[in-house]
Amino acid sequence: MNGSFPSTLFAGYHYGVAGLGRNGNAAVAALLAMGASVQAWDDNASARAALPTHERLKIAPFTGMLGLAALILSPGIPHRLPAPHPLATMAMEAGVPIVSDAEILFRAVRAAGSRARFAGITGTNGKSTTTVLLAHMLESAGVPVAVGGNLGPAALSLPLLPDNGVYVLEMSSYMLERLERLHFDAACLLNLTPDHLDRHGDMAGYVTAKLHVFDHQHQGDLAVLGATLPNLADLHRRLAASRARIACISGTDVAQCDLYCTTTALCDQQGVIADLRPVHDLPGTHNRENAAAASAMALHLGVPRTAIEPALVSFRALDHRQKVVGTIDGVRFINDSKATNADATARALACHDRMIWIAGGIAKAGGIEDLAPLFDRIALALLIGRDAPELARTLERHDIPCRIVDTLERAVPDALEAARTLHADAVMLSPACASFDQFSGFEERGARFVALVRDLTAHAGGSLRA
Repeated sequence: MNGSFPSTLFAGYHYGVAGLGRNGNAAVAALLAMGASVQAWDDNASARAALPTHERLKIAPFTGMLGLAALILSPGIPHRLPAPHPLATMAMEAGVPIVSDAEILFRAVRAAGSRARFAGITGTNGKSTTTVLLAHMLESAGVPVAVGGNLGPAALSLPLLPDNGVYVLEMSSYMLERLERLHFDAACLLNLTPDHLDRHGDMAGYVTAKLHVFDHQHQGDLAVLGATLPNLADLHRRLAASRARIACISGTDVAQCDLYCTTTALCDQQGVIADLRPVHDLPGTHNRENAAAASAMALHLGVPRTAIEPALVSFRALDHRQKVVGTIDGVRFINDSKATNADATARALACHDRMIWIAGGIAKAGGIEDLAPLFDRIALALLIGRDAPELARTLERHDIPCRIVDTLERAVPDALEAARTLHADAVMLSPACASFDQFSGFEERGARFVALVRDLTAHAGGSLRA
């Protein structure tokens, strides 16, 4: 197989694509390349204008859904809660399946005759690191890999892999609730804390969406469960009917788990798999959990046991996830912009003894109160964004020094000055909040932080890390 899907694979099929963002654009291009006809629409005129002219592409509002093989609805457009989008209602009334682009990828791979395997990773936090780490392990072992989904390339922009290849997909809850046939040979649910409850109704709805990662598994497959998951024993019972092998993983020394970590080693029931002391880009127990999860899936997918440690050592942290981006006068500047909720920030705070903390943006339900056990690690908090006053009130109740500075432009130089004065060895952007009040997303927020650190380094002296 040459990496391209057959140009007649979906000839005679007609698909609808609603929402022309990253996923929608890739879906339109891939379906046309596979011979399908497509009707596409987005309320944004510039998004529509970006589509190419094609004889099998119709760009028009949907007045009906009859004749569609499926509707690929942008992940951000709800089809159930908090209220179905009118297009979703139209599709359901017409009996047209509403699916994610990952579902169509699976169908295309099988229709093309490839027996390539699929690995799916989900969880509230850590799924991006685990996804990329698993792909790195597979690539290091010489396995053909395509990685994407909720992270990086959209699912339908991935190439056709040969029979020995593996698709490694990060799966959001939005994607998981729109699957029909997609079968993951290895599937992982890392952890669960409240998130996206407006979309799923309540925590039970969120859990239900996440558990779809295990749909269609059977004997010979692997289901990975994080040891911190609520009601773990109940999850075991719910998954037992699939007859997939269940592996429990932990980032700490939980000896009853199938894979777990001591302070220095990754272990399973047979002994040490990898020495973690030379592993520098996976700090903290949460990253050890990610390493255990990726290792469990890699071993299941055929990576030799002896290849796990070299892959962990050579892995480099993703941007915006606890990445050291510069050092000035011994003070490390750490970009953890991906931490958009308190649980993610808790994992970062636990890695440092004394820091200047930059936080703020649009707070999630519950704010940062759950971080209170870690507040004594904060020498000073510099708060930005819309909900800085709310975060300040929480910190003041716990007698933690804080200052509202509104913007990153003020926070970064103030943080260096404070670190020098208060003898803190780290400045960390780990906002515990969404970014959309001041930025287009956590990526732009993180990139701005990095740029400001770069400017500060040029003036104050120091070193940068790519």
